[in-house]
Order: sequence, then structure tokens, then C-alpha cells
Amino acid sequence: MRLWTVTEPWGPEGLTLDETADPMPGRGEVRVRLRAASLNYRDLLIVRGRHVGGALKHGAPIIPIGDGCGVIDMVGEGVEQHQIGDRVIPLMVPNWRSGPVSPAKMAGALGLHSPGLARELAVFPERHLIKAPSYLSDSEAACLACAALTAWSALFEGPGLRPGDVAVIQGTGSVSLAVLQFAKAAGLRTIVTSSSDDKLASVLALGANHGINYRTVPNWAGAVRDLTDGVGADFVLDMGAVGSLSESLRAIRMEGQIAVVGILEGGSAIDPAQFLASAARIRGITVGSAEMFDAMVRALTHHEIHPVVGTVLPWTEAPAAFEMLSDGNQFGKIVLEF
Repeated sequence: MRLWTVTEPWGPEGLTLDETADPMPGRGEVRVRLRAASLNYRDLLIVRGRHVGGALKHGAPIIPIGDGCGVIDMVGEGVEQHQIGDRVIPLMVPNWRSGPVSPAKMAGALGLHSPGLARELAVFPERHLIKAPSYLSDSEAACLACAALTAWSALFEGPGLRPGDVAVIQGTGSVSLAVLQFAKAAGLRTIVTSSSDDKLASVLALGANHGINYRTVPNWAGAVRDLTDGVGADFVLDMGAVGSLSESLRAIRMEGQIAVVGILEGGSAIDPAQFLASAARIRGITVGSAEMFDAMVRALTHHEIHPVVGTVLPWTEAPAAFEMLSDGNQFGKIVLEF
């Protein structure tokens, strides 16, 4: 089989298409033939060798990408939950089954601590797989394990939101678009910020209630206050850009919740007095558990929500796809098809 690897010196230009023997499943394992894989910003950080403060400085080769979909083409002895022909999604964080997150549960993340999905064939313990919703295409199903699950966790695994509550969504990246879709299905009122009028037009077409261009309205928190009669938003999805958290604190109502999901360039410092004045609840979001994934799939299927796919490329063009993601101009997920 063929697979992409990357090592020092890191970067999309360092991706190498290699070939190795086909893997074979052992007891309790299945082999998945990949059909599609989608890129996330965390994958770009990994390929650049600096995910979570440079976790990849050991220099060992990485098979990147943690989000994908495939079909089981071989099963080992003792497999009970799956069979040949099942279309499945590998859990990006397979050890987090339920409950609160912990370092032990985060160990083994695909494309970081264990081999990712930039390969034609992969073997997994059967419990590390979720059946793909039948109504989704391969490319759409390949968008669920990272961005969609992160969005679900941000919106629904914290203090409860109710229909009519106001959700501010920073940006139009894959997590932001998934939050918009889930928020719309839950009856929330949504305000999306972006630096592009064209992208704002696209999110309004997807059902956003309001759009704010933060380049022309840098004090977007004031605009949020105006749209909420001075009360502020109930929820803010914060992408971790320079100054974003400070502005989120100005936009949130007292005791509202801010979900931080981004690791964008430069970070975001806050004034402790501003934090205390808001009495906001700030949560860092790290994907989600298998239990959350099951709940998300039920909701997706009930509402027949389709992830927003922007660009589809052959998987052999992975370096070009990572460069495209690095440019930051895409709208919707970048998907590699096998």
C-alpha cells in the first residue's frame, strides 16, 4: 500500500509518498480501505512539526491526518461489531470512550501519537470505529471525527443552551461552519464574524442570522451588544486569534460561556479584570469522546445535516491540499479522495 509520511524538516513540502506492505488484522481487529480523508488545522500544525508547543520535535516520521472514512475489507478473528463492507469512521481520539478528558484518554490520537489516515489501508481494533451515517457521501463522512465533533462538544457538552439563545461564531473554518449548522438545528440565534464579505454572504445563505466583518467593524463585540439589546451573547466560539479572547469577553453576557477551540498565530492575552467583570465560563475544547460521537451522529442523522465540503482533491495531491489549507482562503472542508 501507499502512504504519506512527514518528518524533520517539517512542512507540507516534506511530505513523502512511500510504499509498504499491506497490513493484516489480528484478533478483534478490522482492516479499513480508506475512501476519503479531510484536513483540519491541527493536521497542518502536525505537518509543520509544532502541534501543541512542538510535540513532534523527536523527529520520528508521522503518517498525518486524523479525520476520514473508509470501508472494512478484512476482519480478524473474534470481530463482532463490524463486518466486511461496513462503511466506518475511525475515532480520532480512540481511547476517550466517555466521561471527562484526561492525558491517558488523549494518548493515541490519530496522525499524532499513532499513524494517521493518509494511507490506503489501516488496521484498527473494532471498538475504535463508528459506523458512518448512510445518508452522507464518503467525503462528507470524512469530516466528522475532528471538526464536527469539536463543534458538538463546544456547543452541547457545557452548560445547556436553549432555543433562542445567541451564539457568536468566530470565522468560517470547518469547526465554525459545523457550529453554525448545529446551532441552527438547535434553534439558536447565530452571529458570525469574518474578514470576508463573500464568506459572510455564504454563511448567511447557510442560515446564519447576522454577519459582522471584523475588518470594517474591529469592535465587533460592540456590534454584538447592539444586536442583543446590550445584553451580550450566551455563547462565543473563540478561535484563539490575536485579541479574540479579549473581544469575546466584551461580547459575552454575564455568566455566558466561551468555548476556545483555535490555536491560531500569535495567541490571545486577556486582562484578568475583564475576565472577572464578565463572570464568563471559559472552556478549552479538545475534540470529544466516543459517547459524544454517538450522540452527534444521532443528531446529524435526525436533521440530515451535511458537512460543508469546499474542495475535493485526489489523495495523491496531499501536499497541494496542505498548502491550500495554509493559505486560509478556502470555504468548507478540504477533502482527499482515494
